[in-house]
Amino acid sequence: MNEPQAGADSPHLDSDEQEQAAEHSTLHPLVIHEIVREEGETAMDRTFAALMWSALAAGLSMGFSFLVQSILESALPETSWRGLVSSLGYTIGFVFVILGRQQLFTESTLTAVLTRRDLKTLFKALRLWAIVLFFNLVGTTIFAGILQIESVFSPEVSDSLAKVARTPLSADFGVTVGRGVFSGWLIALMVWLLPSARSARLLTILLVTYTVAVSKLTHVIAGSVEAAYAVMIGAATVSDYFLVFMVPTLIGNMIGGISLVAIVNHAAIAPEIAGASRRRD
Repeated sequence: MNEPQAGADSPHLDSDEQEQAAEHSTLHPLVIHEIVREEGETAMDRTFAALMWSALAAGLSMGFSFLVQSILESALPETSWRGLVSSLGYTIGFVFVILGRQQLFTESTLTAVLTRRDLKTLFKALRLWAIVLFFNLVGTTIFAGILQIESVFSPEVSDSLAKVARTPLSADFGVTVGRGVFSGWLIALMVWLLPSARSARLLTILLVTYTVAVSKLTHVIAGSVEAAYAVMIGAATVSDYFLVFMVPTLIGNMIGGISLVAIVNHAAIAPEIAGASRRRD
């Protein structure tokens, strides 16, 4: 797809300067849409083994959000601003996953929605979601199990882990769904921002995921490490894991990721997509 580039027709710039101007130009919304769409189609065409290992790695990496946040909590005094600082730890897992190009479920809910509208694509999207979600959760459960090894962390960190682990289980069904909607909205929005972020990709990830953490929103993969840990230490039951945390959070993340961002953003540029198709025809 050919898009006009900044400085391309300027009589005041030589060829090198025109290239520099193009590098700093803002991506057209339609270009961002196509980048995200192509990523979704690429993910759906990956083999089972590739998706499995990538999703498993993402689940394990997300465990560091829980761990680092708990370490910061244990090192900070009991003050009103404690959560503002410890929330920075929550961002770590997302940095590892996104910059490491690992497969995260909440990213997939957006990219797969923007692909072709036919039955074959629907089945491919459902396959992608099922594989990625399952192995993301397997990875988070494994990480929570590793944290059970005694003497690896100080008693202060262990106490903090137990405290933070109760966070995703602290609200009723409706509140958890609502928090999940905002979380899914933000993560999907981050997917839209990353193509144009360029050298600011790291900062974009940090800002968006910090907003999720400091707002105490629920994320089905990041929160799964915490909820699984709570079950393993006896602070919650398996029923709590599924009914209090996972089901409402998954519903909220799906609504936020698909409806409030993907459909709205797609609708905003649908006329341009139709116009481009007519021009090609």
